[in-house]
Amino acid sequence: MQAETLEKIMQAFEDGDTREFELNDGDFHLYLSKNKHVRPKETKVSEAPTMPAAMPTQPAAQSAQPTTHSIMAPLVGTVYLQPKLGAKPYVQVGDQVKVGQVVCVIEAMKMMTEVKSKINGTVKQIAVEDEQLVEVDQPLFEIEPA
Repeated sequence: MQAETLEKIMQAFEDGDTREFELNDGDFHLYLSKNKHVRPKETKVSEAPTMPAAMPTQPAAQSAQPTTHSIMAPLVGTVYLQPKLGAKPYVQVGDQVKVGQVVCVIEAMKMMTEVKSKINGTVKQIAVEDEQLVEVDQPLFEIEPA
């Protein structure tokens, strides 16, 4: 299977609502999943009654502090914070980012996946180092909405 075809499949999966995808083509096997580990339902049910009691206090706390948005790793791989060795990083703390702006790339199986900001805002924290191995849903950046 050609790299371009794989990249299109992976991008369509990332952009779509499908939670799992599996492809078998001879000796080639591809499995993609967006599923998260979920606690047993009994735990969620027991937590539900305590949440409404905490909710009235949250809006007051949130209004006092600006909220941030986390950009999470969409897949397992090696994160690159700059386009190539020695180049300027995609973003730095304090930079303004716009919706759709590339903030880093993640390499998995020799495929590069761009990670883009979903909000306009200011980079408050970079939670990973260049060339670090990241897991699915690992925080990469904290963005303060504009």
